Amino acid sequence: MRKILVTSALPYANGSIHLGHLVEYLQTDIWVRHQKMSNNDCTYVCADDAHGTPIMLKARELNITPEKLIEESKKEHIEDFADFHIEFDNYHTTHSEENKMLSELIYNNLKDKGVIERREIQQYYDEDEEMFLPDRYIKGTCPKCGAKEQYGDSCEKCGGTYSSTEVIDPISVISNSKPIKKKTEHLFFRLSNYEEFLNKWLTDNRVQKEINNKMKEWLSDGLSSWDITRDRPYFGFSIPGEKEKFFYVWLDAPVGYIASFKNLCDKNSTDYFESWKKGSEVELYHFIGKDIAYFHVLFWPSMLEGAGFRTPTSVFCHGFLTIDGEKMSKSRGTFIKARTYLNHLNPEYLRYYFASRLTSKIEDIDLNFNDFIARVNSDLVGKVINIGSRCARFINKDFESTLASKSNNQSLIAQILAKKNIIQTNYENREFSKNIRVISSLADDVNKYIDDEKPWIKIKNKENSESVHEVCSDGINMFRVLIGYLKPVLPKVAQNVEKLLRCTPIDWYNIDQLILEKKIETFKPIITRIDEKSIEIIKTEARED
Repeated sequence: MRKILVTSALPYANGSIHLGHLVEYLQTDIWVRHQKMSNNDCTYVCADDAHGTPIMLKARELNITPEKLIEESKKEHIEDFADFHIEFDNYHTTHSEENKMLSELIYNNLKDKGVIERREIQQYYDEDEEMFLPDRYIKGTCPKCGAKEQYGDSCEKCGGTYSSTEVIDPISVISNSKPIKKKTEHLFFRLSNYEEFLNKWLTDNRVQKEINNKMKEWLSDGLSSWDITRDRPYFGFSIPGEKEKFFYVWLDAPVGYIASFKNLCDKNSTDYFESWKKGSEVELYHFIGKDIAYFHVLFWPSMLEGAGFRTPTSVFCHGFLTIDGEKMSKSRGTFIKARTYLNHLNPEYLRYYFASRLTSKIEDIDLNFNDFIARVNSDLVGKVINIGSRCARFINKDFESTLASKSNNQSLIAQILAKKNIIQTNYENREFSKNIRVISSLADDVNKYIDDEKPWIKIKNKENSESVHEVCSDGINMFRVLIGYLKPVLPKVAQNVEKLLRCTPIDWYNIDQLILEKKIETFKPIITRIDEKSIEIIKTEARED
């Protein structure tokens, strides 16, 4: 049995969960559910990222405290995740005593190592707001490629990173005024001390090829020291021993992974540090978006290494979501919140569709609504669910809801079960789209078998009763296997099928056990087709949100 600890990136606490976020959490949840079906000891933790200037400014805008804002945000996030059947073992917040203690511990360990340096710097200062401006609150022209309207830390066009003071023609996003340069004293983490470590860390296949290549570029350019300080006013943790200085949110946010795990272990009275010690046999995986790879594959492992903690086994990156070929946009009705979707559509439609598009590569995926409707209605409902529907009704009506004592087509059942190892491997390797294609093809084979046997015609002749009984029982057993294959993707559908068939929860160890001479429940619709009108309603409401 493997011991596995899994995290997703922490959603920021000043906004709602939207469909773009869900690419990551659904990808992670499917992978975790596969591990649990394999009886691995797999723990999935997450938390709200609850610090930073945007939280402070949003709370000011709403005339509430930052604490009130992050409390309400966390409650909303938890409800949205739960309704999409995303099953965390623990969901916490970075604004916690555990995170404060761990952030200070890591900082002090780095300080004791001599890799924290102090220096006077110039930063942009908004005189109207009387505050130093975080990088994302400065916009201007990229100093590397000349692209306009770029943020003060990185360019979306060329992918370059830079200091905010390098931005050409800067403007404060908060007041729309031209900021001035002002001196302040900050603390820095000397990242260059860990270049050798990072080069070695890369050789162990920690990241995907694309990220590996990007990391080599960053390393070849040389690593600058990382500013870990923010000045008052700021919502976050004070830096111990410093006056009016706070930890930059990107220092304490990833520490939130450990803090959430600590919170869970404290509840269960177990030693959380064992999993974070060097040499731990626990596998540690981070699922993140490609836009935050820089922090997770340079800063985070270096911080952990310097502070004496273990580093991640792997960091898995994914691409962005577009909708109908376009970036998410309110005006086009494609910036869709999780709750807007949930108010009109079954969450498992989206789980299935994202699974049909997700691979191990760092590729953007498109939620094309025409394709979405076709895949759900034709492939999922029309092929897979249809097997259970058509066969269960015969079993219910003509055979007192009891399955036959033997199979009619053992070779087809064996053919379907022979795909189990491929299905498991694809889940393990995050090749979910391959599994959807395999399962759809297998469903075609089962439906063809039923069509060829024509039970609706044979049942009219009592002499064919036994054959019909066995054919439909075969269908039910193969339906159970296909639903088992889809269980990481469609947990609620799988649960309803398990209730229908009165069988034990399906996992990778019992999936090949046929159910014979067993009474089943009366069939009820498990999942219905998408009503196209729902899509238009969602788009309309998205424009109004």
